[in-house]
Amino acid sequence: MLTSKQRAFLKSQAHSMKPIVQIGKNGLNDQIKTSVRNALDARELIKVTLLQNTDEDIHEVAEILEDEIGCDTVLKIGRIIILYKESSKKQNRKISPKVKDLNK
Repeated sequence: MLTSKQRAFLKSQAHSMKPIVQIGKNGLNDQIKTSVRNALDARELIKVTLLQNTDEDIHEVAEILEDEIGCDTVLKIGRIIILYKESSKKQNRKISPKVKDLNK
């Protein structure tokens, strides 16, 4: 669970990022979940966009991704979800040490 300090930090980090994963008319399928998983492992913090042509609900998508991938939703705004998860690969952990420091 993220604290408000952590959330604020992650929001500021994500501000200038471009969405990496887009959910379109095929909805939230396994391929998209794999993309999200891989992107989170590589970067820890990503933006996911729901395109105009999807029937998916942003809240449901965020919930499913949280449950299945074990990530945290930093923010849902419009059609964009910002997700965070500590990378399982040590060399990719650029953001998580800073996030942990905010808890002290």
